[in-house]
Amino acid sequence: MASRHESLDWRIQQVLPKPAYDTAKGLYYPLKRLAGRNPGRGRLLPDFLIIGSTKCGTTSLHGWITEHPFVAETKKEVHFFNLNYYRRPDWYRTYFPLQTERDEFEREHGRPFLVGEATASYMGHYWTPGRVAKLLPDAKLIVSLRDPIDRAYSQFHYFVRRGDEKLGSFEQAIAKESERLEPELARMKADRHYNSWPLHFASYLMFSRYVEQLERWFAVFPREQFLFVDFDKEVCVAPQQVLDTIYDYLGLTPYRNAEVPTLNAGTYESMAAETRARLVEYFRPYNARLYELTGIDFGWPS
Repeated sequence: MASRHESLDWRIQQVLPKPAYDTAKGLYYPLKRLAGRNPGRGRLLPDFLIIGSTKCGTTSLHGWITEHPFVAETKKEVHFFNLNYYRRPDWYRTYFPLQTERDEFEREHGRPFLVGEATASYMGHYWTPGRVAKLLPDAKLIVSLRDPIDRAYSQFHYFVRRGDEKLGSFEQAIAKESERLEPELARMKADRHYNSWPLHFASYLMFSRYVEQLERWFAVFPREQFLFVDFDKEVCVAPQQVLDTIYDYLGLTPYRNAEVPTLNAGTYESMAAETRARLVEYFRPYNARLYELTGIDFGWPS
């Protein structure tokens, strides 16, 4: 259920012209902070982020990691750095524990707990890398990737099930993708406050061109702050082994999760062979650039 403020925000958005609404929402949170109404005061910010990609097991990874006794349980998909950035860091902090809680935990257990956040669409959002670098310059960044063709197909079926995708086939959707997204992307680049729903749901090929997204992240973060995991070969096949790698990367003690079920891809009609063959060639140069950028050969055609 939406909070009282979120309902009010929606009603105001329906009444005010967009320029007036954008101005109002940009002023509201700084004024609230000046007035002393900042519920995020004294709360922590994340030590690590799971930034993507979508349909690559990030929900499971977040749930498993927060089972570790030295990781705080947090809400997934806060969407602060993309959809909710106008709400300011004080709003973001309300999703995380108090510093006093961490201090008390450290006194009792000999070390502090870590705080993480996972929003899978962070990786593909145009403005998010710079925003994260500004607020969380030392954050450790976890990235789960899968075969780009399978990821795109999974995203299509997900939004068909939700009712957002109205086109009748995957082939139609990817044929229309540039036409649907190019005006939205141009507007987002021109207006960093603009939130585009088509860029979120209809980005089947765009979100699978991983190298384009990671080049923006690597421009503001060093390579050593990233941990990459392979959804197909690691997360689905040997999840506890992946978690062992993640815990070591985060500087945590070894921990055996109570239950780590093997993940399975969603069930839907197989992709047409000719469509897959065409996409193998489409993604080949992007995969080659990805391997060069990350130093990892994921085994996809390049």
